[in-house]
Amino acid sequence: MTTMSATRPDQPEAANSVLAKVQRILEAFGPDDEHLSLTEIARRTGLAKASVHRLAQELLQWGLLERRGSSYWLGMRLFEIGQRVPRQRILSDAARPYMEDLHHATNETVHLAVLDGLEVLYLEKVSGHGRVPSRVAGRMPLHCTATGKVLLAFGPRRLVDEVLASPLRRLTPYTVAVPGLLLQELVKARELGYAVENEQTRAGFVSVAIPLIGTTGAVTGALSVTAPVHRADVQKFAGLLNMVGRRIMKSVAALSQG
Repeated sequence: MTTMSATRPDQPEAANSVLAKVQRILEAFGPDDEHLSLTEIARRTGLAKASVHRLAQELLQWGLLERRGSSYWLGMRLFEIGQRVPRQRILSDAARPYMEDLHHATNETVHLAVLDGLEVLYLEKVSGHGRVPSRVAGRMPLHCTATGKVLLAFGPRRLVDEVLASPLRRLTPYTVAVPGLLLQELVKARELGYAVENEQTRAGFVSVAIPLIGTTGAVTGALSVTAPVHRADVQKFAGLLNMVGRRIMKSVAALSQG
């Protein structure tokens, strides 16, 4: 009997597969890109323009891409499929009403985030006053966001090791880019039960986040409040977050059983 060995994404066979090319095309669209030209997609992916055109026609048929004139857009079919992910749907459904309550109580921006690889992925956002640079389905580094810090602090040690294996990128002059300092922040977060990010992702903003911990003790996600520095009340935000977090996880448990 012949045994097929698994192909890693970094191997040439995987990088040149049709699925890998499709992935590169879809991921060519950044958070701020509403649409891209065929030429730009080819440039970003490094694929031949003819190959991009051929695959794009199939993606158009599947609804994963849409075309308007000479520009390509991500298709609604991607959104529909994404809504079927059980963890995302259950957590988002449970959290949304409580996030709105938290927004009304603070008048600030509330985020719901989960771990995805070595990044924070935002599932939900209820906007407050001020321009908070985030969006649903947006991603941020773990080491400099409040949500990322609680995911690191209350997650497995191997996750911390993986983050520290690469340089810690600076987003602002205040970003913690020294491993020892990040470890100190994680210890403090575990002691307090919440993490604080002070102008580490964008100057002028403070975020406070708590972990959302399930019945098994595993971290399901993170909930945060973000406010301009002059309005940030860390103790108030932490207290409200903990109260809301407990209610969210009770709702998650109920939805999971139902």
